[in-house]
Amino acid sequence: MKILIFAPHNDDEVLGAGGTLSRFADQGNDVFVCEVTSGENKVIVDKIKSEALKAHAIIGVKQTFFLDLPVVAINQVPVSEINEKMLEIVKIVDPEIAFIPHKGDIHTDHVEVAKSAMVALRPVSAPNLKAIYAYETLSETEWNIPSVENVFIPNVWSDISNYLDIKLQAMNCYQTQIKEFPHPRSLEAIEALAKYRGSNICVKYAESFMLIRSLL
Repeated sequence: MKILIFAPHNDDEVLGAGGTLSRFADQGNDVFVCEVTSGENKVIVDKIKSEALKAHAIIGVKQTFFLDLPVVAINQVPVSEINEKMLEIVKIVDPEIAFIPHKGDIHTDHVEVAKSAMVALRPVSAPNLKAIYAYETLSETEWNIPSVENVFIPNVWSDISNYLDIKLQAMNCYQTQIKEFPHPRSLEAIEALAKYRGSNICVKYAESFMLIRSLL
């Protein structure tokens, strides 16, 4: 099975679904990551990309794509250009399961990526796609203005009890991004959320998602 995740920024894929992606890879599935934005400082960008590739190797990612759209300014790029770049990835991968950021996240990049991902993942463009899930991203999903439109309501859980250590190892590769607790992008906060989501379904650790579309 082919799994594709769209990450607005480097590390979003690990924060939102690192354990689940590792689980898929461990079960023999092909996991693909598309990181959508990059900064302007080439030295920093190259360093973050190197961190990403190290993290993805730990998870078991088959291939990583970098679109290099402008970080924190993706909403200034013509929508048609974003859609086209993301559609190209969908056509290359031909995914059966896709993960996208939650459209209610506070960061504009997350919102735009979620919208364009839904365009790229239309049934006419992804005929073999069986399911689309939205993931939660610490410091993005929980920090927006609370409203019916923004709320993250999980209705799918993934048991990552055997994969949390791999998720934390992968996140630890992002030394440019990781923070000290109590910042939400800390290893302690990541484990705390996994423990809480695990308690929702009576397992040790879990990740949760919102099912957007499912084909039976």
